[in-house]
Amino acid sequence: MARNRKFALTVCALFLSSALVPHALAAGHSHQTTEHKARAHKSGVSHKTVLRTSKRHTGARSKKRPTQRKTRPHHTGTTSIASAHKDRIEKARKVAMNKLMNQLGKPYHWGGSSPRTGFDCSGLIWYAYKDLVNIRIPRTANGMYHLRDAAPVNRSELQRGDLVFFRIRGRGTADHVGVYVGNGKFIQSPRTGRDIQITSLSDNYWQRHYIGARRVMTPDTLR
Repeated sequence: MARNRKFALTVCALFLSSALVPHALAAGHSHQTTEHKARAHKSGVSHKTVLRTSKRHTGARSKKRPTQRKTRPHHTGTTSIASAHKDRIEKARKVAMNKLMNQLGKPYHWGGSSPRTGFDCSGLIWYAYKDLVNIRIPRTANGMYHLRDAAPVNRSELQRGDLVFFRIRGRGTADHVGVYVGNGKFIQSPRTGRDIQITSLSDNYWQRHYIGARRVMTPDTLR
């Protein structure tokens, strides 16, 4: 009787242990699977974070990278216009200088304004400039000195073609005029009995009577 009971208990214990082992194994496997999934999820999140961070840094670097612009030669319309004006003025000066130099040695003639009759001081200037500018050149030295369209010029800034004025006999502000030809000299038709000549502005006589200068040929006055 005792042996039968002991045998029954042994069989029961074996049955229970065989039933519990698969459950424990299943539980362990389930725990490992869950842990593996968690690790995989964590790894995936970490990988995505790294990718996003990398993209942000790459984007930041690309945004910060300065764009290089091709430099082009700097040509302004103002520079071209100024150069064109300068060329026009220089051509006009050459024409005026040629007309004046061709009269050297011709006698003074009061009231004269042509190579045929001869020239007085203002007649010589009128003849040289009348066809080069779009303003009316006065026929007297005083009228030229007060010409509105002629720009005043300092003696230290004289250029070829500028008009130089003198007050000799006290008739008006200016009663004598010549044309500056460069190197401190001017061309003039001085007075009766004298020929058209080139004279130095630094001569004491002309320095005493010098009163100013005007520039007739400008971009606004040239034809």
